[in-house]
Amino acid sequence: MSSVGQVIRCKAAVAWESGKPLSIEEVEVAPPQKDEVRIKILFTSLCHTDVYFWDAKGQNPLFPRILGHEAGGIVESVGEGVTDLEPGDHVLPIFTGECKECAHCLSEESNMCDLLRINTDRGEMLHDGKSRFSINGKPIYHFLGTSTFSEYTVVHVGQVAKINPDAPLDKVCVLSCGMSTGFGATVNVAKPKKGQSVAIFGLGAVGLAAAEGARVSGASRIIGIDLNPSRFEQAKKFGVTEFVNPKDHNKPVQEVIAEMTGGGVDRSVECTGSIQAMISAFECVHDGWGVAVLVGVPNKDDAFKTHPVNLLNERTLKGTFFGNYKPRTDIPAVVERYMNKELELDKFITHSVPFSEINKAFDLMLAGEGLRCVIRMDA
Repeated sequence: MSSVGQVIRCKAAVAWESGKPLSIEEVEVAPPQKDEVRIKILFTSLCHTDVYFWDAKGQNPLFPRILGHEAGGIVESVGEGVTDLEPGDHVLPIFTGECKECAHCLSEESNMCDLLRINTDRGEMLHDGKSRFSINGKPIYHFLGTSTFSEYTVVHVGQVAKINPDAPLDKVCVLSCGMSTGFGATVNVAKPKKGQSVAIFGLGAVGLAAAEGARVSGASRIIGIDLNPSRFEQAKKFGVTEFVNPKDHNKPVQEVIAEMTGGGVDRSVECTGSIQAMISAFECVHDGWGVAVLVGVPNKDDAFKTHPVNLLNERTLKGTFFGNYKPRTDIPAVVERYMNKELELDKFITHSVPFSEINKAFDLMLAGEGLRCVIRMDA
């Protein structure tokens, strides 16, 4: 019997309130409306952003909510007006979108779609301002337009990347957020040339993805900077060649790096969100040609200062969002880089749990263990 056009009853992990374990519930998932797609999620992984909004620190808490945004699945049905996706397509839902019509989407330089760029406050679908999820008729809010902690979810077509059906979804699901963010920051924005040196600030999953980008680009030296020395051993697998712990030095880490590299690194990528790391990442690049790229998300009231001479001496400071990838246009090609064995993903996936044990993934992340925990929806 076909589920097209019908409400689907399935399991979802619902966050009822801030900081409380998710609860597996039976939810009703409405059919997709205009410009929407209903997706059967097969694998989803946990990202810090999910934990941040589950913990509801420093932003508008919205509950009950179905979190989750790093995932892979298969299109179950499509709504009115959807022409470039059909049932059976393998897809990655993505927390930001590409309408293909606004000034940003029409620009080669931007991926910050006016219609679909990340919106952490919105809990409903754009089409009608309503949720597609409910329990006993009461709406459950969406998260980032993706809500992948559910066996089925409804996503705007502009937030869905159609990928090679041969790609293993349990691996490439991590490309829908963190890995693409870090990898793209290096290859699309910092753009190190073969043989150049790259400093990576913060060796979590996104920082290691940035290191992977430097490795793939042929960087000669990849210097990892982190306050946690237990991360250094793991980082070697991602091409990191040298390590600096700022706590081991009695001078600013940018000075340590300048001394190690004869005046500074060629490129740096900052993946922590700490203001101090941002300043260090900028000030540690070589004058004349150095480029620093900011990836980490700061606190709301943060600001940093640096002497304008640092810029006048021909250093460049850039920012990036989602690795400058346009979700629908560019992400399928990143999947191909994995399929062609240029980009390695397996080493990012350190844990795997069945959907019934999704809270274990939160425990692992809160304990700082591992990089990515993939959640198997059918288990």
